[in-house]
Amino acid sequence: MLNVIWPIFIIVSFVYAIFIGNIESINNGIFESCKNAVELSLTFLGTMCLWNGIMEIARKSKFTEILSKLLSPVVKFLFPDIRKEDKVYQEISMNMIANILGLGNAATPIGLRAMALLQEENENKDTVSDSMAMLIILNTASIQIIPTTVIAIRSSLGSNSPTQIIVPVWIATIIAAITGILITKLSIKKSKRKKE
Repeated sequence: MLNVIWPIFIIVSFVYAIFIGNIESINNGIFESCKNAVELSLTFLGTMCLWNGIMEIARKSKFTEILSKLLSPVVKFLFPDIRKEDKVYQEISMNMIANILGLGNAATPIGLRAMALLQEENENKDTVSDSMAMLIILNTASIQIIPTTVIAIRSSLGSNSPTQIIVPVWIATIIAAITGILITKLSIKKSKRKKE
């Protein structure tokens, strides 16, 4: 649907600019947007490299084990089918830690590794398992203590107070995470009842 809507917006914008004789503004806007896109990409690249490196160091040190132990009751509640000895348990813990720290760019590759491991254990390859569904929800609606990506974007765009969004982010992500987890747990229960 979006591949139809966006071209229509672009065509209408060009036609309107030609009609009112404002084509110069469109040209300036295009080049300014390209410049901003490159600058934002470079900012993201630096942030991603930094936090992916930090997460890799944390993974190879004892720090991840400490955090995994702290998250153990939560992981056990959210993923009752996964044993602590499984490799996927560590990946899920790291993914949750990265998301909580607001490192969405670092959480994505970790989440993909966890999802691949869950798919290997999935008996029905065409259907998402309960653990896979929960992992998707946690990645989509995760509690963030420090929203580093959003802060980096605000900072790169010249915000006077890039960290001012922390409390609203806490409220929004807590509500989103609780709602997502409750709905997923209820859906899992409902599907298990149907199977019985």
